[in-house]
Amino acid sequence: MRLAITNGRVIDPVQNLDAITNVYISRGRIAGIGAQPPEGFSADQELDATHKWILPGLVDLQARLGEPGNHYAGSIATETQAAVAGGITSICCPPDTSPVNDTQAVTELLQRRARQAATAFVMPIGALTQGLKGERLSSIYALKQAGCVALSQANNPIQNALTLKNVLAYSASHDLVVMLKCESASLKNNGVAHCGPVSTRLGLPEIPVSAETTALARDLILVEEAGIRAHFSQLSCARSVEMIQEAKQRGLPITCDVAIHQLHLSEMDVLGFNSLFHVSPPLRSMRDKQALLTGLKTGVIDAVVSDHTPLHKDDKLLPFGESIPGISGLETLLPLLLKLVNDYGLDLMTAVRSVTQNPANILNIKTGCLTNNQSADLCILDPEGDWTLRPETMLSAGKNTPFKGWEFIGKVEQTFFQGRPVYRNPNR
Repeated sequence: MRLAITNGRVIDPVQNLDAITNVYISRGRIAGIGAQPPEGFSADQELDATHKWILPGLVDLQARLGEPGNHYAGSIATETQAAVAGGITSICCPPDTSPVNDTQAVTELLQRRARQAATAFVMPIGALTQGLKGERLSSIYALKQAGCVALSQANNPIQNALTLKNVLAYSASHDLVVMLKCESASLKNNGVAHCGPVSTRLGLPEIPVSAETTALARDLILVEEAGIRAHFSQLSCARSVEMIQEAKQRGLPITCDVAIHQLHLSEMDVLGFNSLFHVSPPLRSMRDKQALLTGLKTGVIDAVVSDHTPLHKDDKLLPFGESIPGISGLETLLPLLLKLVNDYGLDLMTAVRSVTQNPANILNIKTGCLTNNQSADLCILDPEGDWTLRPETMLSAGKNTPFKGWEFIGKVEQTFFQGRPVYRNPNR
């Protein structure tokens, strides 16, 4: 099918493009962008996007998709449908599945289920160590051959420095980016909330900032020694931003991301003991939140992720400290990002780049753009569309969102994946 999307505001950071123009799609790929159709192009269908934005399909570096697994809600079918409802067409699935994605068989299972759903591009991340136990190295070569785009320990960072050093040295030979979440288990000490006045007042076990920064300092040293491309996941505090900035200035080939909820919420939101605000790493201080936003504005932080973790209702009905951490975030990634643009002065191109071009570059994949002959993955957004988040209308099987009742401006109307319409807002 040949499709012409006309008169839309096309925003593509890869081409440094922000203009009202037309997008032409042929055989599932971008056939051209401009006022005149490419030579020989004749549209079978025309879609008027006047007063709408046309964005590349978003790339999410961290989203759990429910399967295979026991603790998570939903399936690849339901969660990819939630993703495209939020304009996300490429999704990285961390390896903390059940069984853990440390074998070729699990990687192929994820890909097979994704092909069956045919809704979004699912990119498995392989486990660095067997069972994510931080002891024996996984079969990295087999994982890469099976289609893993990166390696990670998910929420189970390697605690032994010698093991991590050896893992990084071996991974360097396979040209796969290693994603590191920095957390010292001994300093975390089973804590559940940021070490500050709120946790003291509520009597919640504390997680100090040093649980992240000491691990980050160690990992930066080992990454530099190994000469490997490393990506630091889910920064949560001001000092981490400073350390990443210093390392980049020294020329280390590193990148980093932040979860979108860390840019909107803080430890103050935990005051009500509401388990929906239980996340890992924990919500930090207002100063930390501001430093993370500044890091995004200045380019120190490269990408923003949903850290989507769909959970069953019962998992969040437990007391705060006993509940499972995580937020169902696929459907709120783009709306929360646009809220930063509208309310907190984040540059629009920087915002779009953090969920398209930058994450694609981190993984060295050809998505998150609208360049000629690339897969036609895009979303059409009504920038004036106002709506209120209601968990019961979410497409994700996990309704565990702390943003219930939040009002947003900016609504995804349609999403296309490989040139096919995979989502259409029923209220448009």
